[in-house]
Amino acid sequence: MSDLNLLRQLFLGGYGELKARLAQRLGSAELAADVLQDTWLRLQRAAPIGPVHRPKSYLFRIAYNIALKRRRAEREMVTLDDARGALSLVDDAPDPASVIEGRSELAKLNQAVAELSPRQQEILFASRLDHVPLAELAVRYGISQRWVERELRYAVFHCAGRLDRDVVQRFGPRPRGGSVDKEEDARKRRQDDETG
Repeated sequence: MSDLNLLRQLFLGGYGELKARLAQRLGSAELAADVLQDTWLRLQRAAPIGPVHRPKSYLFRIAYNIALKRRRAEREMVTLDDARGALSLVDDAPDPASVIEGRSELAKLNQAVAELSPRQQEILFASRLDHVPLAELAVRYGISQRWVERELRYAVFHCAGRLDRDVVQRFGPRPRGGSVDKEEDARKRRQDDETG
């Protein structure tokens, strides 16, 4: 009997033991079974070989080397997500719900801005979008810088209120009652009195 036939017989006769040993070494019974299938195919296609002194160890080494090659190939494999990420093709577009929510907030903001006086609108946009200093705005509108601050504060609090947002004030005194608008403060007090 040739050494190749002996290896095939040992493989079939000791399959369970070989699979258990390989699964322990690889940490996966599924991988061990797949690798043993590849090992059997290799034994079926193999050309005659010379004498094998330790056939069980030889079979284990064949199977283990196949497993190592498979793992190496899996590590080198690039998924579609990896390729997109590497090419910066990741879709950063918001989901439909976020788009609808954003459009709704934009509509609320447009409505809130429309409720401001033309000068308040201009001060808000010039200050927040164009970063025009308040002193320059005071000169432009012929009013004091304090009055520009007051108009800006009113515009910011008005828009934040319409959007149900809190205003984070970074510096300066806090407005009394949480709002610059005295009428708004009075309205809130009346609501609190009615509910409480």
